[in-house]
Amino acid sequence: MKNKDAELIAEISANHCGSINQAKKLIHCAKINNADAIKIQTYTADTMTIKSKKKFFKIQNGIWKNYYLWDLYKEAHTPYEWHEELFKFSKKIGIEIFSTPFDETAVDLLEKLNCPRYKIASFEMTDLPLIKKVARTKKPIIISTGMGSLKEISEAYNTAKKNGANDITLLYCVSNYPSKSDDFNMNNIQILKNKFKCKIGFSDHSNDNRIALSAVAAGAEIVEKHIALENQKKGHDIKFSLKGKNIKKFKEDIVFVNKLFKKNIFFRNKSE
Repeated sequence: MKNKDAELIAEISANHCGSINQAKKLIHCAKINNADAIKIQTYTADTMTIKSKKKFFKIQNGIWKNYYLWDLYKEAHTPYEWHEELFKFSKKIGIEIFSTPFDETAVDLLEKLNCPRYKIASFEMTDLPLIKKVARTKKPIIISTGMGSLKEISEAYNTAKKNGANDITLLYCVSNYPSKSDDFNMNNIQILKNKFKCKIGFSDHSNDNRIALSAVAAGAEIVEKHIALENQKKGHDIKFSLKGKNIKKFKEDIVFVNKLFKKNIFFRNKSE
């Protein structure tokens, strides 16, 4: 039985393309197309990596091929000086905004803005000091589990629990960009739910909406999806982002799937 529809979190990530005005347009786009919340990412290139041209710091394949890590993060980051304005704008138009901090200084910034909840990215799932810092805020925490083994997921979950987090959601995630259908096993959602007895969601980097809808049918209570503007052509995450009105259609499909699971009794409609 599903008591409520799965929440749709619209991820801006790098699709603001270095423009705060575009970031605001994306927030507005999420709002008018029925997303439940907007999410940004809080980091700088310097808190993510070092500025090096050695081959170990060069991406060898995928959609960001030939980028050096520092250069990619420099282009993709959401500047710290934007954060307060984006939080105020989101509040003004009536949509929740929160963020993914990538280090402890990012948590300090977000706490000053009264960030209502936090997400831990898959790549930071083994950063236990960061998880401790977030958990100690006592705010809801979402932990993405891309690439993680059950042992690593357990360590992250238990660290959050022991340090004061009472509202924990684990996201089943495949960290391929974009992900392909054969990368997924939706039984992972029930496996995680049975093992951790907490809310389970889904972070989707695919281009096939049927995958996320399958996740909802499998019990996902949150769906996170990268978004872009209606006719946006450029953006580091554009190849796996929902655009404009497709966000609304996606939310409508989530509601439709949830409706099919609303009753926990054997049911026959009178029309039969």
